[in-house]
Amino acid sequence: MTTPQDLLIVVLDTVATCTVAHGDLSLALAGAELIDLLKSPTIRLDGGRIVPGHLPGPADLLLMQAAASFVMEEPYEPVDDWLWRRGDRLTKTYMAALEAQGVLARKKGRFLRNGQRVLTDSPARLRASGRWSHAEPVLRTLAVSLGINGEQTQEPSPITDYAVRTVLAAVTNTLEELQAERLRRTIEQAAFDNLWRTLE
Repeated sequence: MTTPQDLLIVVLDTVATCTVAHGDLSLALAGAELIDLLKSPTIRLDGGRIVPGHLPGPADLLLMQAAASFVMEEPYEPVDDWLWRRGDRLTKTYMAALEAQGVLARKKGRFLRNGQRVLTDSPARLRASGRWSHAEPVLRTLAVSLGINGEQTQEPSPITDYAVRTVLAAVTNTLEELQAERLRRTIEQAAFDNLWRTLE
């Protein structure tokens, strides 16, 4: 399993107590992909831009797709730009992948919508829960950026890798930009509605 998959499992495990917008989650999943690719190492960062490497790509199919999406020529692509591009509807992609792996299953029940997907008791879920409960710093930081807090058995270790910190900061920035855009649209819609009420 990968960090994006673990992040999605943590989010789904807390969905009853915390609602996360798909757009926000998609951006965080893209950031998690980037961090896994940094650790591969399939890429490196240079001045906030993603520089693809020449080593074999990761074995995970979705990470391979992410690696294939990088701009291969200078001046390369800024981290923020790639997050926006890669994060387009990425939640849906990862949900489908977890379902294909049996981590998610469509079940029916008294309190479930027909065909609603729920987490199964899988090794992947156990692994993600373990990372979360032990406050693995990258997973913890990404989850907190989505508004998810939970009980951990220990405090997370500080993140000292500059490239990882750069990606995490970029995720935070894009989430703030997305929230600002939502607020702008809400204000514009309210103004539009008020105008129509005035004209009626």
